[in-house]
Amino acid sequence: MARHGHRHARPDWGEAPRGGLSGLLASVRGWLGGSSTPARSGFPELPLALRRGDLAVQYLAAEDVGDHHRAGAAATSAMERAIAAEEWWPADVWGHRAMWHAERAEQTLQAVRAARRIGDLRSAAGDPGSARRYYAEAIDEARDIGAEREQGLASVGLGRALLELGEVTTARRMGRAATELLVRCGAPAGEVATARALSGTERAVGEFRREEEGE
Repeated sequence: MARHGHRHARPDWGEAPRGGLSGLLASVRGWLGGSSTPARSGFPELPLALRRGDLAVQYLAAEDVGDHHRAGAAATSAMERAIAAEEWWPADVWGHRAMWHAERAEQTLQAVRAARRIGDLRSAAGDPGSARRYYAEAIDEARDIGAEREQGLASVGLGRALLELGEVTTARRMGRAATELLVRCGAPAGEVATARALSGTERAVGEFRREEEGE
């Protein structure tokens, strides 16, 4: 997850219309900052500023032959690298490409994860208002496919965004829901602790599980 302590000026993301994760995926074509000339994938061409480096080369080669699996994997790696470097606009561009290619490859879980990470990076960049839409869409789609860990992590992200927006009661509720999901799916203890801290409950993971089992 990107660091939240050091923030830069919020990038100009552009806006996509609402309409579910599929709507988000369909809408990114016109506002990613690329050329108006469509690439073979159907996307605008990748911005020139992002065409350097090993991952860009891998991505462009996969995109050129319509290999959505490889293109999505390269875009995901590029997104994560940009998030680690706190380069928010490149991360956002790569994240939307990762999401789009995952959808085309019918990799729903990867598309959900990309939507969540876009929420993460936008929140880290100081824009919790737009982040919460991506978290909400990720939660809905994760619920549909039974991906409890992704649903839990997106719920944590949404709760944190809401907390930053001053919606404390709803944020705590999201933390409680996330805790239940992450405990139930056996998520790592650190993820459960983060969710519990958001909810205002800081019991040990083992205690929570014993309580659920009626001990």
